[in-house]
Amino acid sequence: MPAKTLQQSPFITPFHTTLRAASYLSAQDDPNYYSGNSHSLASTSTVHSFMNGSGSAIYRSLAPLLESTNHELILVTCFWARSDTLETLNDVLRKLSDKAIRRGTDKIRVRLCFSSLSLFQKLFHKQSVTGQMYPPSVWTKKLGLPDPSELGGLDLEIKSIFILPFSVMHPKFMIIDRQTVILPSCNISWEEWFEGCITFSGPAVEQFTKFYNLFWDRTSMLPLYGPNGGDERSDPWQAESVGTSDLGHGHIVTHFSDMKNPSHITDIPTVFLPSPHRRNPAFRPFAAADKIIAPPTPLNAFVLTLFAKAEKSIRIQTPNITAPPVLSSLLKALERGINVTILTSERLMILEQLVTAGTTTSRCVKKLIARHKKLFLHTHRPATDEEAAISAPRPGRLRISYFEPVDGAKSRGIEGGEPQQSHLKLTVVDGEVLVLGSGNLDRASWFTSQELGVAFFDTELVKNVERMVNEAMKGRERVVYDSGRGV
Repeated sequence: MPAKTLQQSPFITPFHTTLRAASYLSAQDDPNYYSGNSHSLASTSTVHSFMNGSGSAIYRSLAPLLESTNHELILVTCFWARSDTLETLNDVLRKLSDKAIRRGTDKIRVRLCFSSLSLFQKLFHKQSVTGQMYPPSVWTKKLGLPDPSELGGLDLEIKSIFILPFSVMHPKFMIIDRQTVILPSCNISWEEWFEGCITFSGPAVEQFTKFYNLFWDRTSMLPLYGPNGGDERSDPWQAESVGTSDLGHGHIVTHFSDMKNPSHITDIPTVFLPSPHRRNPAFRPFAAADKIIAPPTPLNAFVLTLFAKAEKSIRIQTPNITAPPVLSSLLKALERGINVTILTSERLMILEQLVTAGTTTSRCVKKLIARHKKLFLHTHRPATDEEAAISAPRPGRLRISYFEPVDGAKSRGIEGGEPQQSHLKLTVVDGEVLVLGSGNLDRASWFTSQELGVAFFDTELVKNVERMVNEAMKGRERVVYDSGRGV
């Protein structure tokens, strides 16, 4: 979809209408720069790669791109833990430090931001969005980073933000030299879960820089180039060749550009979708699902708009699905005849689900299936007249499956590179719009966590991403309900 036709999309106008109507609420958010002008969230991007696989595998594939940093690396994640992923990052930090020392210019600026380190850390965390800083004396013992003596070429700062009771800062993104964004679904963590990651450049990068600046930095950001760093921007890192590589265990990498061939997925309409955190989970245990209203954040509003305005199909891959507004909206889409495909996890973070949602994904899936079956009972009732029979659409096909690792689940440490759960957050509507980012379709993401998503409007990108995910899911999903091919 060319940029000039973005406003012709059936999703855009109702999305902006929703945000304008809620501007009096969003003005109280942090950040809230878009509350008076939701159109400022739209821009364009050029996509360079998409990859999926375990988090540790994705970080290994990202290492050359991260090591290409010349001036500034910003990394924001939710969970921080000692892991193979952290070891990959540590190697990157050492190489960047050595690079800066060898060239004898200014230090490379590195900013590491996270929210969750441990239960103890969250219970006693500073209760302010200004967060807390970590001095070099605790980098190694507390955070598992290299000794500061190994990072002399870096201007390194580390900050965490967490607000009790449930307000975790859940986004995961990286910005390289304010030119390239890496948007993974994985944390700096030991979990061997199935993840996804997209890299892109273009005006959309400015959206990420602004979000980081307003929430994590909260100062006037320093110029990218210091007095000894030169004035020229170096070209972003490129892969050696265009194409797709299947590296095993669902780790599939596609590069859309290389040193000789620019990306053909360029200047595509892109919508930045932040979702500020909230302390109030707004529990309403006795309310009907369609009466529970989610905070009208850009991410929430956009996803609900996609579901409400979908004309053919909705595809979802999410770790959990417990948010009442999501389930209610999907049921309405099915009632209109929209086909819905869901791949989720049957038993992922059960305790967290019970605490933050009061239910589990498996319970919500069973309820959705039961309600879908009732739709068929209603449509199969004899109509009192021919006009009524014609006006009742046949319910859309519902297909739900659970992620399962090849050869069954393995204990921590013996996974052998095989993803054990699905942690990818992906939504595709009508084969035209792709939403990636940190947001799950669970209650925590929709009501209390800070999240960050990005919507890409490009049919070719959608086809490529779906192709890669489909290939990775072969032998890794168990269908629990399919209302039939004829639906």
